[in-house]
Amino acid sequence: MATVRLDQKARALVRAIPDSYHSALANFFGSGPKDIDLARYQHSEYKTALEAAGIEVVMLEADHNHPDCLFVEDQAVIIDGHVLLPVPGHPSRVKEQPPIADFLVSQMGGAQICRMSGDARMDGGDILRLGDIFFVGRSTRTNDLGIEELRDLLSHLGHELRVIDIPKHALHLTSIASTPTDSIILAPEGYLPKDAFGELPEGCEVIWMPEDETYGCNTIGLPGGKVLIAKGYPTVNKTLSELGLETIALDFSEIRAADGSLTCCSLFY
Repeated sequence: MATVRLDQKARALVRAIPDSYHSALANFFGSGPKDIDLARYQHSEYKTALEAAGIEVVMLEADHNHPDCLFVEDQAVIIDGHVLLPVPGHPSRVKEQPPIADFLVSQMGGAQICRMSGDARMDGGDILRLGDIFFVGRSTRTNDLGIEELRDLLSHLGHELRVIDIPKHALHLTSIASTPTDSIILAPEGYLPKDAFGELPEGCEVIWMPEDETYGCNTIGLPGGKVLIAKGYPTVNKTLSELGLETIALDFSEIRAADGSLTCCSLFY
């Protein structure tokens, strides 16, 4: 989940991998998962890494009727105690949301819950936060009506929203960018123009990675100067290490096979 600051990362929700995972959507990074046992092992290592960083992690049961149900990031947008429940951009994923919504309502007492409706569409994976600036990807999964509903919420909370057009060969904004700290955006060359994020506040910057390490640009910054990264992206690893961050590299090959990335698999609440 890329809509919370580092100091808001204390609890996370994940969801188990279903028996139907081999049928998960795969049109971008992946060619379809083949080894469910390996996927479950990699997912368990992910959960363990979060817990080792001091995060309290809750795992929901898998929904075997929904192959993509482990990608919980897309099903809720959590911003400063407010929850926006979007209509997911792919029809097959709409019914994944109810148990996630029920869990958040039960755990976030007093939270304001908003639901998208009509023709608005949005995946949570299209949203990235840098301080009080939010970026949203206009993509194959997030449309203008969804963006306007997000804008209404952010305006109410006093935050700025900037729209970025996502190229057709990328799934989400967070598929190609992340914030390993509250002042850095990591993004690959070749996908977005260099001015895509606009002028950033003093002390903040975009660090551009080689295009062949695009998948590695999806990271999860954690308290204490730690960052979860995908294994196999040496420039990303070296860059973050030189910034004084402790990188924790995870093999995510069978998650990538279903177009999933690190941020896709958790919701910080």
